[in-house]
Amino acid sequence: MGVMPTGHALRLAQDRGYDLVEVAPMAVPPVARLLDYGQFKYEQARRDKEARRNQRSVEFKEIRIAPKIGKGDFDTKVRRAIQFLEEGDRVKVTCRFRGREVSHAYIGRDLLIRFGELIKDHGTVERPPVLEGKSMSMVVTSLHKPKSHEPVGRPEADEVPTTPVAPSETDGSSGPAGPTIQTGPPPAAIDQERVPAAEPAGG
Repeated sequence: MGVMPTGHALRLAQDRGYDLVEVAPMAVPPVARLLDYGQFKYEQARRDKEARRNQRSVEFKEIRIAPKIGKGDFDTKVRRAIQFLEEGDRVKVTCRFRGREVSHAYIGRDLLIRFGELIKDHGTVERPPVLEGKSMSMVVTSLHKPKSHEPVGRPEADEVPTTPVAPSETDGSSGPAGPTIQTGPPPAAIDQERVPAAEPAGG
């Protein structure tokens, strides 16, 4: 709709039942849009939620076993490692020795090699068993793509956003770097419009 003073743009937004939202504060002149701010925040939250759902960083998990581990515990550790690998994570399998057990390090090496054989359908050994001090470990890389999931403790994007607070028009401050808004009457059923709004001379 062209360049116009902020006051004119605010009146236009109020007349049409919309809010004036600054979407490009660094542009010259700043760019604003006439829209329903509540709906704008709702759609923005949905987009952020979708982006988080499609992102997941590969984590590094560790499985610990002992040279004298029982068959049941060993099988449990194998199943746990497979779960990590199916989620796309890397797994470090560590066999820890106590006291003089380190003198029989071959027992730990055999356990790790057996461990690698049992999970070979889900991961490949990136680093073979290596003795480091009183522990021996190997690293396994997943053959699966990382699975996306909802981040824990994040607020749901479907929640209705809070009502925005209108900024002061007379204090002369530039305000925060984010969108500045002026709330208007209840939203009307019209299409969104793009309004480049220039700050009025003199503040």
